[in-house]
Amino acid sequence: MDKFPDFTLTGQVALVTGAARGLGRAIALAFANAGADIALGLRDKNSAADLAHEIEFLGRKVLRLQMDVTHLAQISSAIQTTAQHFGKLDILVNNAGGGVSAPALEMTERDYDETLDINLKATFFACQEAAKIMIRQNGGRIINMSSQAGFAALPTESAYCASKAAVSHLTKCLAVEWGTYNITVNAVAPTFIETPGTDPALCDPVFRADVIERIAGLHRIGQPMEVAGAAIFLASPAASLITGHTILIDGGWTAR
Repeated sequence: MDKFPDFTLTGQVALVTGAARGLGRAIALAFANAGADIALGLRDKNSAADLAHEIEFLGRKVLRLQMDVTHLAQISSAIQTTAQHFGKLDILVNNAGGGVSAPALEMTERDYDETLDINLKATFFACQEAAKIMIRQNGGRIINMSSQAGFAALPTESAYCASKAAVSHLTKCLAVEWGTYNITVNAVAPTFIETPGTDPALCDPVFRADVIERIAGLHRIGQPMEVAGAAIFLASPAASLITGHTILIDGGWTAR
């Protein structure tokens, strides 16, 4: 009889970028709860002390790293340090992201570059650096952060939408290229989630009501742990035959 699916991460080492708050924080905690030791990629390595304590309380090891993903040298250093400190790197979660909202006619070159740099360029080079280690290990899991914005047109978000669509297609390309090394590359694509980053927009009652209406299936705002659950699945042995896929966590938004 075949083994039952294994959804644990026992003995794994995971690096989560943008880990200080929001989705990154939730994913880091959920991975630790599932059994993984955690490297926290942080814009300021002296931040997130409370998060590190929570991970330790769960019985896991934790390492805080300087990792502003807009600086390629910090990406390389953080990934290499993770592997050296823990002896390996099993999972990379490219969670860090952001961007500038503006009507397409008003988008400046600087704002455009900033949006693509943090969402697409940083993701590509973090994947590249992690893959070098995972190839030597003959295996690994990479999980990228796309967005429902990569599958639906959002006003004033043209650069952001384009960058997230590119992340999903990059995920496919890398999955095909690195599958021979037993590396899976997948992505998650959340809808609006209750995080510090979305709070300013969701505090507007009119905007919030419109978002809830557009989340056509469930009609509610998502919670960070609902995204973390999908990330755990993709990182776990249960998802061993899944690669090149983006899981939409959108409550039905794109089903409309």
